Amino acid sequence: MIARDYNTQRKKMKLPEYGRSIHKMVDHIMKIKNREERILAVKAVIDVMGMMYPYLRDINEFKHKLWDHIAIMSDFKLDIDYPYDPPKPETFIEKPRLIPYDQTDIKYRHYGKIMEKYIAATGRMDDDNPVKATNTELLANQMKKAYLAWNKDAVEDSKILKDLVYLSHGKLKPDLDMHLLETSDIFKLQPKKGKPTPTSNQSNPPRKHK
Repeated sequence: MIARDYNTQRKKMKLPEYGRSIHKMVDHIMKIKNREERILAVKAVIDVMGMMYPYLRDINEFKHKLWDHIAIMSDFKLDIDYPYDPPKPETFIEKPRLIPYDQTDIKYRHYGKIMEKYIAATGRMDDDNPVKATNTELLANQMKKAYLAWNKDAVEDSKILKDLVYLSHGKLKPDLDMHLLETSDIFKLQPKKGKPTPTSNQSNPPRKHK
């Protein structure tokens, strides 16, 4: 019975983009005892690898990369004189550097930091500026949308307006009787999951020719 050769049973490839044949060539080169023969064999494999990317093979930086890939495929154990400094194994096991995150405190995460910035900018406007009143109402409605996106339960307008006063440090004083969007209307505006957004063709179906 012929034994089947499954990919799952084969040695894992270091650089799958080159295919198993190139990896087998590198494995064979590592068994060559003569140092001069090894370097000649590597140069031949480099040429084959370059043919896979003919538009890049004459670029010096690309040649450097090919030699680096030879080192990687040999698990850094190939004893030859590299024309470039080969990469070090430690480079590939180095832990990623931590990305510094903004640790700015957000008072209400469901509103978000951007909303707080808009509120602060509106609060700095002069009270006699008509834009301030308009922005205050727009911000309150946006806050209600953000709240309902975080919590699907209904929310009282008075709660949103009190939060607006708090976040603005009292610089925005909306009328507590201010009319905000109805909760049902906000849910209607939110696109439902799995349903495509209507296009112009959908909203205006083509007329039938008589």
